[in-house]
Amino acid sequence: MVPRKIKDEIHWMGFVDWDTRLFDSLIPLPDGTSYNAFLIEGSEKTVLIDTVESSLSDELLSQLANISKLDYVVSLHAEQDHSGSIPEILAQYPDAKLITSSKAKDILIDILSIPEDSIITVADGETLSLGDKTLEFIYTPWVHWPETMVAYLREDKILFSCDFFGSHIATTDLFVTDEARVYEAAKRYYAEIMMPFKKVIKKNMDKIARYDISIIAPSHGPMYPRPSLIIDAYNDWIEGPVQNTVVLPYISMHGSTKKMVDFLVSSLAEKGVKVEQFNLAVTDIGKLAIALVDAGTIVIGTPTVLTGPHPNVVYGAYLANALRPKVRFLSIIGSYGWGGKTVEILAGMIPNLDVEVIEPVLVKGAPSKTDFEALENLSKTIAEKHRDLGLKNN
Repeated sequence: MVPRKIKDEIHWMGFVDWDTRLFDSLIPLPDGTSYNAFLIEGSEKTVLIDTVESSLSDELLSQLANISKLDYVVSLHAEQDHSGSIPEILAQYPDAKLITSSKAKDILIDILSIPEDSIITVADGETLSLGDKTLEFIYTPWVHWPETMVAYLREDKILFSCDFFGSHIATTDLFVTDEARVYEAAKRYYAEIMMPFKKVIKKNMDKIARYDISIIAPSHGPMYPRPSLIIDAYNDWIEGPVQNTVVLPYISMHGSTKKMVDFLVSSLAEKGVKVEQFNLAVTDIGKLAIALVDAGTIVIGTPTVLTGPHPNVVYGAYLANALRPKVRFLSIIGSYGWGGKTVEILAGMIPNLDVEVIEPVLVKGAPSKTDFEALENLSKTIAEKHRDLGLKNN
């Protein structure tokens, strides 16, 4: 790939990855991703903001082939998808200094063995003059590591936001053109990466609100020429009301739990409650994370394996607890053979969720008429609690 012009003396560099389908051996990438770096050539100094994965360093170096002198490399975030090529860049430009936050310094030394004397740390709000251009560094901790910061190019009103406002999507579009597509990718990105830190992220959003921003340039995905698209979305995802939606992750071994799930979904739909149903044997876990962003209620469906929940359900519960969605209610349904502690085990796995637990429905063997009546009552209770919150029927 070749550098692409954003504005005069400002270029995108990096790599658009169309083929990778798993990030960090964990996060699904149905649409690929990109690794964005940015070159700014001021009248006096030249700076590269972030790099790419170490395996892609040759690609970045080829894009820098016509740059004879690099004064600074900025590391906004120490994670290797941003910092991995820094050693190769510094080897190519031995006079360049690495600029990063005080907390990132030690991390970069630890993971990349960068010499300490190559690093300059900047304070929150500190500026760097490039001559006719000025970079201001803004600390944004826990977006999504403790050391992260963003950079604001004052004269061009560009916010280089690193993981903040990013999206995993491979596209030839330098800027967002299909807003609906990028919105969904950005919501997945927020759900999987940012949602656990939403309270801190809100503080960081308040911090950048005072800046006049014309372009947001994240480190993954296309840039936003209309910053309000992603800023308004983040405000809604963080602080907006929950929706009249039940997220129902489940698994069924011999069909009993599936019968209960099918009945409950139908009953909720009749009452105007939307259901997002996920079979944990086959689901895209990123889709589940997206649904959790706005859900009013989670209902977990599980058979009992030995004395506890199915391992796939354990994973789903662990994920929900780690992501910390703003969900308000939770219940559990499922079947068992002879006994167990499914409810107790699952309840102990979600300490991070500030939820009201609605009476679970656990049945022995296949569900009976009485069990379906209990599921109907559960459905009524969920619908009533949603109405009490003022959530509208779908």
